[in-house]
Amino acid sequence: MKSTVSKYLAILALSISGGSIYTLPYIKYVFYDTQLEVMGITNTQSGFLLSMYALGCMLSYIPGGLITDKISPRKAIAFSLFGTAGLGVLYSLTFSYTLSLVIWFLFALTTAFVFWTSLLKAIGMAGDQDEQARLYGLYYAGNGITGAVVNSLALQAFTYGTDPRQSLFYAVIVMAGAMLVSGLLVMFLVSDEKTESAEADKFDFSVVGGLVKNPMLWCFSFIVFAGYAIYSSASYFTPYLTNVVGLSVEESGVFSIIRTYLFYLLAPFGGYLADRVLRSTSKLFIILFAILGVVIAGVMFLPSSMSTFAISLYTLIPGAVGLMLYGLVFSVVREAGIPLKVAGTAIGVASIIGYAPDFFFSAMFGSWLDAHGNGGYNMIFTFLAAVAVMGMVMSLIVFKRSVRQERFRPASQEA
Repeated sequence: MKSTVSKYLAILALSISGGSIYTLPYIKYVFYDTQLEVMGITNTQSGFLLSMYALGCMLSYIPGGLITDKISPRKAIAFSLFGTAGLGVLYSLTFSYTLSLVIWFLFALTTAFVFWTSLLKAIGMAGDQDEQARLYGLYYAGNGITGAVVNSLALQAFTYGTDPRQSLFYAVIVMAGAMLVSGLLVMFLVSDEKTESAEADKFDFSVVGGLVKNPMLWCFSFIVFAGYAIYSSASYFTPYLTNVVGLSVEESGVFSIIRTYLFYLLAPFGGYLADRVLRSTSKLFIILFAILGVVIAGVMFLPSSMSTFAISLYTLIPGAVGLMLYGLVFSVVREAGIPLKVAGTAIGVASIIGYAPDFFFSAMFGSWLDAHGNGGYNMIFTFLAAVAVMGMVMSLIVFKRSVRQERFRPASQEA
């Protein structure tokens, strides 16, 4: 009983950590317009903040993974949370754009350097090999709920400010406070004691050469790219609702929290559809990418007589479908035919491509909004619809490959 209780308390602490630590680097998901106003920056400059963050993440991805195997996951996670909270406080005291460029780069070191790999390792260490899927499912559910709660509290604190600067200060402090609390929970509830499931795959440079010649790796990588691009770009529905539809910052923020965090609860449902109903993740992706392409493009053709509430509800659809897809995006690696022994390395390579949207999407979209005003949203939605089509095509290639392999599989290998 003690072991079971300790296991679930550890997953709870890790879920709270993962759900709170990214609220600051991605604060624009909820407070987009206010951040621009308080800092006195353009949409393009806002995009550069996330570009700095992405640059730092990419530079720290491989060395962070190597260091993770040599340090305590519990301490690495806790100190990452404390460091992110400290940077958040510094940001709230200045709101200087020049300093923020440095802070967003440092956010990468505190949230991606050793945090992410240590987090994955700690989740695996919490239980045995035969319960990994359940533990990861519980983690992602708790992650989404935590993100929604922390941002809701930040939105509530935001309303107590007498001006935009003070309001944003209160919101940032709430986020930083949540990280401090989660860091303490990790220190007390997460153990460094290893179980049989704690053996982690290490990044192996020797297999990269062979992997890059495999076309399925690139299909897999661009599926990750498309899934993350649409999921992360859903943040632009937040300023769209305020600038075009006419919602208040608080009202738009509520829809943003639902779109960005609560829909994480749909990931287990997506897994059920892929495994039990369609019996193919790539087949589900074909359907989901097709829905995303139609729905995102449809935003540009909504009738003017449609109510603001109805439009707001409509913008939740790409968030729901996108998050269901993004929650499963790495699971297609097996269906792509990539050998299990190099799957970890394939995921590492795909992550570099898959998270590339953080490098240039925000800056590019911001420049469109600065140059074309609200007309820039049509350009953004057209681009994202095209990305969805690309994801659908890549998923179709993987699906056809899996069907072909299944058809010609020797009888001795069939389950």
